[in-house]
Amino acid sequence: MPDALAVVKGTLDVLVLRALGWGPMHGFQVAAWLESRSGGALALDDSGLYQSLYRLEGRGLIAAEWGLTENNRKARYYRLTPSGRAQLKRETASWLRYAQAVTQILTAPAEA
Repeated sequence: MPDALAVVKGTLDVLVLRALGWGPMHGFQVAAWLESRSGGALALDDSGLYQSLYRLEGRGLIAAEWGLTENNRKARYYRLTPSGRAQLKRETASWLRYAQAVTQILTAPAEA
């Protein structure tokens, strides 16, 4: 597989919201979900991921509570709040429009 791609600045928060849209997860699960769904194409920095989680929690888009992992270890589990779900919906629509516009430009035939 080619080298992993760096996550484009400004996209990690929406990717984390998307992962948590599937249900509550602790940080390692979020990272594993994102890696799996990208086919390993995205390079995730652990510190960046946790900064994103703290930032989203501070904005009230996710909430956290302590729980036990499947290995009986203590971990913070994050879940979307209603505000987070609404933000995810808005940002998803915006990113899809943006990606469509960029794709249209990059695949436009060259002028002769």
